[in-house]
Amino acid sequence: MQAIHTAEDLETELSRPTPGAIEALRGLQGDVLVLGAGGKMGPTLARMVRRGLDTIGHTSRRVIAVSRFSSAAAAAGLRNHGVETIACDLLDRDAVASLPDAANVIFMAGQKFGTSDAPELTWVMNTLVPANVADRYRHSRTVVFSTGCVYPLAAVGSRGSHEDDPLGPPGDYANSCVGRERVFEYFAKLHGTPAVMYRLSYAIDLRYGVLCDVATKVARGLPVDVTMPAANVIWQGDANARAIQCLTRAASPPAAVNVTGLEPISIHWLASQFGERLGREPLITGSESSIAWLFDAQRSYDWFGPPTVGIDDMIDAQADWVRRGGETLGKPTHFEVRDGQF
Repeated sequence: MQAIHTAEDLETELSRPTPGAIEALRGLQGDVLVLGAGGKMGPTLARMVRRGLDTIGHTSRRVIAVSRFSSAAAAAGLRNHGVETIACDLLDRDAVASLPDAANVIFMAGQKFGTSDAPELTWVMNTLVPANVADRYRHSRTVVFSTGCVYPLAAVGSRGSHEDDPLGPPGDYANSCVGRERVFEYFAKLHGTPAVMYRLSYAIDLRYGVLCDVATKVARGLPVDVTMPAANVIWQGDANARAIQCLTRAASPPAAVNVTGLEPISIHWLASQFGERLGREPLITGSESSIAWLFDAQRSYDWFGPPTVGIDDMIDAQADWVRRGGETLGKPTHFEVRDGQF
């Protein structure tokens, strides 16, 4: 990992294509369409695809980012890096039908926060939008972003939930994510669409994520709740690369893969690590539960090897970012939530 001092440095690192991502793009043909590219992770993923294709000399292959793009600056930023942008409401079936063809689709659209206030909107975004997309791109390799929250909570000390475990999460958000997967599975079986269910938890960008949440609270002297005693994390650059590589694993019926770090990280331990680096005594609250959202990521390690950035480097970078007063997105992960209501 290069030194990260600015948001530009960070986005450069998060979009740096790994050797695995480059080899995956070399083995694929056709354009790449990123749907829901205006979120926290989409811009750096789209940029990584563009940088990877440029690295192997495939400059004529298009990388197209699709989102509502409520921020004109976000769309302009992508275009400045060679990514085409299209503003589209994915709930509009006719608008989705008018999108360009692409051999490779990475689906990132969805809704999480606000579910407790408007569960019906969450269900619409997480099931009807997938129906529109899955029907439109029935002949495209598709990586479907999902979440580890599709599983029930697992026992602390276990390996965590495995891809073959039954799905049975609490709460509207998590259940709507099961619905998203089921919709894509239905269309994949109906049309023979090759797909992968990409169950990600939790990506680390220094401006948001579990590490940002904990480090910020330690720095501000706020209590760190350890009721959710542990979490799995992965550097967002590695998560981006694994999403690209999953295009080569697309199959019908779809496979599923847990994408995160192999070893769960204790939240109490994490707070103490930030306390040491930031010179603050962590304020711990809550009693550690015996169950948590934990995930067995061995399949992703078998497919792609270990991530390129380890936990110590992530903690060091996060502590330095907070110490420097680096910007945050103001979007806590709410990893502490245990009932699936976000």
